[in-house]
Amino acid sequence: MNDRLKTLADAGVSIWLDDLSRERIESGNLAALIEEKSVVGVTTNPTIFAGAIANGERYDAQVRQLVADDASVDRVIFELTTEDVRNACDIFKRVADGSASDGRVSIEVEPTLANDTAGTIASAQALWAAVDRGNALVKIPATKEGLPAITAAIAQGISVNVTLIFGTTRYQEVMDAYMTGLEQARDAGLDLGEIQSVASFFVSRIDTEIDRRLDEIGTDEAAALKGKAALANARLAYAAYEEVLASDRWKQLAEAGAVKQRPLWASTGVKSEAYPDTLYVTELVVADTVNTMPEKTMDAFGDHGEVTGDTVTGRAAQAQEVFDRLAAAGVDFEDVLVTVEHEGVDKFKTSWTELTETVEKQMAAARP
Repeated sequence: MNDRLKTLADAGVSIWLDDLSRERIESGNLAALIEEKSVVGVTTNPTIFAGAIANGERYDAQVRQLVADDASVDRVIFELTTEDVRNACDIFKRVADGSASDGRVSIEVEPTLANDTAGTIASAQALWAAVDRGNALVKIPATKEGLPAITAAIAQGISVNVTLIFGTTRYQEVMDAYMTGLEQARDAGLDLGEIQSVASFFVSRIDTEIDRRLDEIGTDEAAALKGKAALANARLAYAAYEEVLASDRWKQLAEAGAVKQRPLWASTGVKSEAYPDTLYVTELVVADTVNTMPEKTMDAFGDHGEVTGDTVTGRAAQAQEVFDRLAAAGVDFEDVLVTVEHEGVDKFKTSWTELTETVEKQMAAARP
């Protein structure tokens, strides 16, 4: 067991791996990460699957069978990815059985549906049914069109990983969508204790965009603010989460058996070499949260990461000061949020294209 990662886990941070492949599943690597690196969950996306399928011979037999059955590329993608997530869920079942909220494996709705509410709901239903594991999570983006889809999925008892959250206002809308779904599920007689959700708040992309704008401003005051926005943003988000937990509305749902929608820190790999490679882990330590990490970031923390206590709770005022200074320096944060959400949706769609092209190549190679 890696002592540094165990210390992080003991501080209440659930360590999830932002990666999955059939190689990890079948070689025993995924099971080893549970035992050796305190990993208690997995997140995936189309780019992750594209890399796994392109580099893994373990998919070849299934691809050949699907090609022989005259399956479309979309069907092949669906079958390959849901099988991996189903098998990963089985590996994490022991963790899920011993935990209120961990042992979860996420699979994403088709990203091209990010602005299509009905399509997102249908995709979530199909993925949930195909994986058929209670410890799965379906990833739905927190776009305006995604919000009602989140409510609808939760109301039907589908556990959801809400992804692509960048700002506190949208995060508040996500929490509202979750609670509305829970209220509908309760009224329909569903067991709220079986419904899980995390809210994936993206971190590093905020610094990337704001640092770029600060460089353009070019003042000493602007330079002094580089690398501060993402952490401040996450800390304000956590304060918003605490407000919801203290609300009468949430307390009523909790009494009915509802499970907290934990904040999940996503995009925690550092994009700038100017910052410590464990920055978005060390500075976001607070109990009952999730940090989903690329293996590179996880290994960096396992090598030299430090837990210095709770680095989030009670820091909202300091975080707001950062945004006040950013505004004074000329950074329009609302425009930043629009920019990063649009870029995020575009990247999601690009990753789907990448996955589609990868699978098409594998299908071509599998044909006689």
